[in-house]
Amino acid sequence: MNRTDGLVRRAVKPRENGAEGGGAGGLNANTPDDNQDMNDSNKDQEDNIDDGDSKETRLTLMEEVLLLGLKDKEGYTSFWNDCISSGLRGCILIELGLRGRVMIEKSGMRRRGLCTRKLILKSDQQTGDVLLDEALKHIKETDPPETVQSWIEYLSGETWNPLKLRYQLKNVRERLAKNLVEKGVLTTEKQNFLLFDMTTHPLSDNVVKCRLVKKIQDSVLSKWVNDAQRMDKRMLALIFLAHASDVIENAFAPLNDDDYEVAMKRVRELLDLDFETEAAKPNANEILWAVFMAFTK
Repeated sequence: MNRTDGLVRRAVKPRENGAEGGGAGGLNANTPDDNQDMNDSNKDQEDNIDDGDSKETRLTLMEEVLLLGLKDKEGYTSFWNDCISSGLRGCILIELGLRGRVMIEKSGMRRRGLCTRKLILKSDQQTGDVLLDEALKHIKETDPPETVQSWIEYLSGETWNPLKLRYQLKNVRERLAKNLVEKGVLTTEKQNFLLFDMTTHPLSDNVVKCRLVKKIQDSVLSKWVNDAQRMDKRMLALIFLAHASDVIENAFAPLNDDDYEVAMKRVRELLDLDFETEAAKPNANEILWAVFMAFTK
């Protein structure tokens, strides 16, 4: 896939723990003190996820990408969008990475690339999110470990290996939509499409979506820092995954022509980065760059 595919269209209207090549086995080798330290580290990372106004509705990356893709009044994603399914699985892997549950194995002496390094378990502590915990369970039970690219395919059900079909996460969009209904962002309706009825989820809280769109716009306009390493990791992931899911256009369509061109130019600059180089920089989260590479290679 070309990194800039889909960008020219505009709609009309603390340090990572675990031994090299580790996994669940590496966790079992920890002492009780090590496990306590790891739990404290995971808690600190989850606390960082909730930075910002505590009164705002907090959404996961998966929920944010789905919300961008949903039509406000109709309550469903475009029938022509065949990218959002795998995009949401990428969101799940990055969310687990940001919460300290998974990591990429060390590159080793031969400096293996992100595409060939395995995704390994860092902590099997549950997140409290059903989708994340289901994916975490699959990763924990898999031996030998698999690459990020493979996990995106397995979780999407896009694999020719019948033994891996059990890893598919089913009804992801509907389950995420129900989460958004519980958070008061969406509502539930039934719509008739001639031959069948379909459950839809129209927008009920426009403030949450407007805030999300504004946040993305600001990140590449008024708050642009021109350095991926200085960007908020969740925002960086949201931009990449919204592009991979073919919904980034929905965030930029309301902009005037000049701002639109600037925003898309800066997204292209992010897509054109050398992901291997970025992943090797200090304090970089390798999970992010491995997922980005899986979608843009």
